[in-house]
Amino acid sequence: MSANAGLDPVAPLEPPVPTQKPIKTTGLHVGDAEPGCRKVDPILVVDKVRRSFGGLTAVDVDHLEVPRGAITALIGPNGAGKTTLFNLLTGFDKPNDGKWMFDGRSLAGMPAYRVARMGQIRTFQLTKALGLLSVMDNMLLGAKGQTGENMFRALLPFLWRTQEEANRAKALDLLTRFKLDTKKDDYAASLSGGQRKLLEMARALMSDPTLVMLDEPMAGVNPALTQSLLDHILNLKSQGMTVLFVEHDMHMVRHIADWVIVMAEGKVVAEGDPHEVMKNPAVIDAYLGQHHDEDIGQDPGAETEHVSAIKELLDDER
Repeated sequence: MSANAGLDPVAPLEPPVPTQKPIKTTGLHVGDAEPGCRKVDPILVVDKVRRSFGGLTAVDVDHLEVPRGAITALIGPNGAGKTTLFNLLTGFDKPNDGKWMFDGRSLAGMPAYRVARMGQIRTFQLTKALGLLSVMDNMLLGAKGQTGENMFRALLPFLWRTQEEANRAKALDLLTRFKLDTKKDDYAASLSGGQRKLLEMARALMSDPTLVMLDEPMAGVNPALTQSLLDHILNLKSQGMTVLFVEHDMHMVRHIADWVIVMAEGKVVAEGDPHEVMKNPAVIDAYLGQHHDEDIGQDPGAETEHVSAIKELLDDER
């Protein structure tokens, strides 16, 4: 089977832009825009978080703050530690050292399901839809505090039937917004790669999150659905949610991000406005420097997609 099986066609050369105008957030930080700088109103604060695998240090973040009510992009070359950091902050992995606070409460050592209940929800680069359940049943799994989940209460339908009907109505409303309502009775396995991304984002909203963390939401998505995902991410912000997302598409980052955090070799090497951070020498070195190292013994003309994007953006800024 092809490595691209189940994914949508590759996006065209012209980068998509949001159909709605992004609402830019100002005054996010205090002092200079530098790694670990303080934010005016941080929703997530990370201190001295370190994760190593044998002799390899995958994450070594001294201090990091994510601004509330903004869209923050977490970028960096392959192997920078972005997804590992996501896993640590959401309870899917445990650090060797460090602590972090979400909305003023410590999450260190907290399992993933409790992190989600507190309002910090994530999606995955490889979607986690349950293929043998219907789209609607996948949505209902995302609802919090379901009375019928208790074994004894499940035997008394009058205790949970009203809540179940409300959850179904909410799920149908979200599926309609994400243009998946006609698929509600289909198996999730029948959806395309892009539709699964939409389903995962819609399911995340069933729990009314405060912070939505998206791990490469555009990976493997066709052009039409990429446009839709862009608009949905902007809608999250307009509805009062905070968004932190990992992405390699630098054009998308520049269009919708209010703030950019750059990682390289497990560390935060730069932060700032998306237009300014692309010109930061540390960012150029993180991308292009790594690219030169990888070129040894390879085709000199070979170039990863995100390295090409960085070069194009640098040309645009000039």
